Amino acid sequence: MRVNRAIELLEQGQPVYYSGAGELSYEGGVKAAQTWADYLTVEMEHGLFNIAALDQFMRGLAAGGPTKSGHHTPTVITTLPTDGTDEHVIRANAWMIKQVLACGVHGILLCHAETPGAVKAFVEAARYPFQTIGVGEGLDAGRRGAGGQGRAASLWGISTQEYLDRADVWPLNPKGEIMLGLKIENQRALANAEASASVPGISFAEWGPGDMGMSFGYKDAHDPPYAEDMAKARAKVKAACEAANVAFLNGVRPDNVTEMIDEGVKVCSGGQEAADIGRKYTKRTMAW
Repeated sequence: MRVNRAIELLEQGQPVYYSGAGELSYEGGVKAAQTWADYLTVEMEHGLFNIAALDQFMRGLAAGGPTKSGHHTPTVITTLPTDGTDEHVIRANAWMIKQVLACGVHGILLCHAETPGAVKAFVEAARYPFQTIGVGEGLDAGRRGAGGQGRAASLWGISTQEYLDRADVWPLNPKGEIMLGLKIENQRALANAEASASVPGISFAEWGPGDMGMSFGYKDAHDPPYAEDMAKARAKVKAACEAANVAFLNGVRPDNVTEMIDEGVKVCSGGQEAADIGRKYTKRTMAW
């Protein structure tokens, strides 16, 4: 069994469904350990960047586990306050990446991933320098340092040495347990969608219709039906994901989840009802 349930499912060709994490506290983590979702997202782009609360939440998840699928904790993916404007912005804010990974999260979703240089720096910040798959082939050496691995390992339910072996980016490293994602969610990011999605080490990406809409001049264009320029933006990001073999994230509802699955959506934002329909449609066998 993998540490990261979401990766385990994607490797089986199954779509994954996520939910918000809820209250960031020890008690909130204990409760969330039995979530219906395949992964939990901790929103720190616009919410508080509260490492102490994240740490307590992760400890609560471990205490409340194992999950209904038998994993030590649910998969947890965070957003960050920093944007992926360019390489220099990511280098200056790499401390955020190190901090959340040391809390034992299983992935990070980079908001406003505008340039391939930013994406490359993002991947490198999440990797240890001894993890060499892809180095010299689109990536330089990793920049994550020693110090946080013991705490993260305990929250993954494995030894520190095993954590060091497995805390790498998937699918670049087939044995990796960390998922890195991109929000290609404005026109600047859209112009570089193909190059950004193809940076080695990325697992999934989305087109962020709320922010994408704002970049096209719409105050609130998050939900369909979409204007022609928005539909073209979505299609471009989806095509970039398909070309790079990166999972495409999109919203789903009970009335369209099967259609979205048939279209190729692999990471689904929607409630439990939509997830139940989608899991039945794809004949999911993993418990929950």
